[in-house]
Amino acid sequence: MDYEEKTLHKESIYNGKIIDVCVHEVQLPDGRTGKREVVNHPGAVAVIARTPSDKIILVRQYRKALEKELFEIPAGKLEPGEDPEMSASRELEEETGYRAQGLKKTASFYTSPGFADEIIHLYEAEQVTRGQTSTDEDEFVELVEVSLEEAQELIREEKIHDAKTMYAVQHLMLSRR
Repeated sequence: MDYEEKTLHKESIYNGKIIDVCVHEVQLPDGRTGKREVVNHPGAVAVIARTPSDKIILVRQYRKALEKELFEIPAGKLEPGEDPEMSASRELEEETGYRAQGLKKTASFYTSPGFADEIIHLYEAEQVTRGQTSTDEDEFVELVEVSLEEAQELIREEKIHDAKTMYAVQHLMLSRR
């Protein structure tokens, strides 16, 4: 059986700074029709970075959608046509002031494929050095450096509570084995 849902009609209902939202009328595999709300996102990058003393570099920031502060690995959206590796390097430096001598791609994953096409490209920074931060004018973040054990405790406390950062911590735990 073919499970593809063919789009019969698409209507844009919102075009924003970060996302666009469309409603698709689709033909279902059994021939009936249905509606799908789809969030289009340009994609994002995230960076697992550790200091020379093996501390994980995080940023603490308020997330309006959740109405709470989270500790997260540095991340940001891709600019149109931007190479993900270049974006990862830029985001790491802008948010934390750290520069990486190199970046190694770890994985790419979809954040919420049930309704969004956002993909995050995850990189691991190699040999970081401290520099100056230069966050966006509407971005308020605090640099935080934690041990792997402290990161695990932040997960238990739901202070690290987003998939990309939890994935990063798990990746670091598995790479220590």
